[in-house]
Amino acid sequence: MNNLILQAQEAQACRACDLAKSRRQAVFGSGPSDARLMVIGEAPGRHEDEGGAPFIGRSGQVLVRLLEEELGLGRDDVYIANAVKCRPPENRTPTKQEIVACGPRLAAQIAALGPRVLLCVGATAQRAVIGDASPMREAHGQIFETRCGAKAVVTYHPAAALRGGSRIVDLMRQDLHVVRALLSTAS
Repeated sequence: MNNLILQAQEAQACRACDLAKSRRQAVFGSGPSDARLMVIGEAPGRHEDEGGAPFIGRSGQVLVRLLEEELGLGRDDVYIANAVKCRPPENRTPTKQEIVACGPRLAAQIAALGPRVLLCVGATAQRAVIGDASPMREAHGQIFETRCGAKAVVTYHPAAALRGGSRIVDLMRQDLHVVRALLSTAS
């Protein structure tokens, strides 16, 4: 846990990209240090930049509800972070350079936590964690091997569910069934 605290402090001081100029704070992550599941999203939004924790806005409500309903896990049971630790202006998608700048920080965070399963929420997390740029319609629900030894599953970002409705929510539920199976077989 001390390693994560130190990493979070270093994230607050980070100036590796221009996002540091416009952020209120770096949003490092939250959850138990022994979580078997780590959820990785894109980047903080306005609510997260203000509140200092990932997925605390409307998208976070969708995510937490689905984790509870499909995995039986509450927010306090999983570690939640983002691929990029600072809010891009106007909530735009992080650039490749911003993802690369945060890459070592995310890798160190994953290594410190040692989760069994990574849930990559959205295309940015998919690219940052797996290095795969396949369209979401092809990548979601697939199991990927990662360099850290954890299995990774890709699903849609809950913001897509807010825009796309029940069809996207149903796909996310199917993807979470894959996560549940991985968690049940992970020792």
